Amino acid sequence: MRKIIVFILLIMSVPVFSQKVKTVEGEYTYYATENVTPEQARRIALERAKTQAIAEEFGTIVQQTNTTRIHNRDGETTTDFFTLGESEVKGEWLETIGSPDYTISYEDNTLVVTCKVKGKAREIVSAQIDFKTHVLRNGTDDKFEDDDFKSGDDLFLSFRSPVSGHLAVYLVNDDNQAFCLLPYRSQTEGIYPIEANRRYVFFNIKEASQQERSFVDEYVMTCDRSSEHNQIYVVFSPNQFAKAADNSSSESLPRELSYTDFQKWLVKCRKFDKEMNLRKIPITIKK
Repeated sequence: MRKIIVFILLIMSVPVFSQKVKTVEGEYTYYATENVTPEQARRIALERAKTQAIAEEFGTIVQQTNTTRIHNRDGETTTDFFTLGESEVKGEWLETIGSPDYTISYEDNTLVVTCKVKGKAREIVSAQIDFKTHVLRNGTDDKFEDDDFKSGDDLFLSFRSPVSGHLAVYLVNDDNQAFCLLPYRSQTEGIYPIEANRRYVFFNIKEASQQERSFVDEYVMTCDRSSEHNQIYVVFSPNQFAKAADNSSSESLPRELSYTDFQKWLVKCRKFDKEMNLRKIPITIKK
């Protein structure tokens, strides 16, 4: 009798939640600065087209915010200018339908990329969990946060959440392969539990607790090309969930799956868990 009641409640709950998912379309034209590569420009135009689509459907918390980020490394300074941040829109992107449409041109020697994209998004109806996470290069303190790696650099990730829950971390590379960085390879439960208000540093044996050190994986970034553009996906929920089904192709690499299968898993999880939070962090690796 208990199973029947649960089944009925699940059936009743699905239509209510599915009404919040809408098909949206967006377009954005990005004028690249001198330090931005064509691949980076395509990625930026895509993300801002998604943001534009969400803003037009669900609105924004503030009308407009201008942010300038100055990044200094090895004596070189780069500047990026943002007009509308993704955190400002009252919705989140779930799934891309088809392939984005790009138009690339040059105006006065400036690279111009226009992106049109269609997908599914949902309105944010409650406050997101304010967890803190940082991608770290060659150091475990947050002051080592960086998005620009060189081949041979160590990768670490710090994480802290105000609530307990579960965490998964993936890296998607230029070849559209998704690698499961967390849970670690030898963890057979498929989940990584998080305690509230505790600072974690992943991918470092010394920072792990004594009982965790036997299964911690440490990562050194490598690059076969002049540069690669990857994305770190940090997935957190106060509700229990399991990582995607994946395969082990090499003892020296994390478990992996195709980007398509990874996206199917992620979309399914987020559709049925409105409290699941996603943070995407772009990183560049150079030789």
